[in-house]
Amino acid sequence: MPSPTQRALARVPARLRPFLVRHRRLVKFLLVGGACFVLTTVTDFELKFTVLEHKPVVALTVATVLSTVVSYVLNRRWAFRTAGHPREALLFFLVSAMAIAVNDLPLALSRYALDLREPYVGPFVQETADFLSGMVVGTFAAMLFRFWAMQRWVFTRPAERAHPGYEPGYAAPEMPRDAP
Repeated sequence: MPSPTQRALARVPARLRPFLVRHRRLVKFLLVGGACFVLTTVTDFELKFTVLEHKPVVALTVATVLSTVVSYVLNRRWAFRTAGHPREALLFFLVSAMAIAVNDLPLALSRYALDLREPYVGPFVQETADFLSGMVVGTFAAMLFRFWAMQRWVFTRPAERAHPGYEPGYAAPEMPRDAP
C-alpha cells in the first residue's frame, strides 16, 4: 500500500515530481510554514480584536510564539527529520526569537514610524497596513531567515538512513510507462 506521500506525488504532474522529490525538505518546510501562517493569522486576529485590542505588536508576537512551538515539533519530526542533539531545541528557539523580531519589525515600522494607525488613518487603512506589514512582509522575511538559519545551525544532523539518498516515505512513485 502506498504511503500518503506517494499517493500525493502520484497526483502531481509527472514533470514536476523530480523537482518536488529533489527539494522535499523545502516543500515540507513550506507546508509546515503555511499551516503555521494560518495558525498565526487566526490567533493574531483573535487577540487583536479581543484582549490585546490596543497592542497589535504584542498580539502578533504572542501569535508567532505559539505557532513557533508548533513549527518546532512539525519541522523536527517531519520536515527536517533530524536525529537531534541536546542543544537543538535551544538553537531552534534562539533562531526563532530572532525571526520573531524580523517578523515584528515591519509592523512596528508601519504603526509607529509611518503612523499608519488611528487617528492618523481610518480603521480599514490601519488593519490593511497591519496585515500587509506584519502578516505578509514580516512573515515572508522571517520565513527566508528561518529556512536559512534552521538548515545552517539547528537541524544539522540527519536521521539514520539506509543509504545517503534515502528518506522514509519519499520513494518516487512508479512513473507510468508510455504505451506503444
